[in-house]
Amino acid sequence: MIELTLPTMTCGHCVRTVTETVKQVDGQATLQIDLASHQVRIESTQPAAAFTAALTEEGYAPA
Repeated sequence: MIELTLPTMTCGHCVRTVTETVKQVDGQATLQIDLASHQVRIESTQPAAAFTAALTEEGYAPA
């Protein structure tokens, strides 16, 4: 389980972008997003660094 805090994830559009980005890294990944706390939990066999890099590129750098 990968847990990330994304301070710049603030709206529904952000949630959609984060979801699409995670799915691009691993199409089989499952994720839970808590918009209020800016938390993302990702269940995947891919390394956390792959998600961190992809999300940072999209403007959602983990804190």
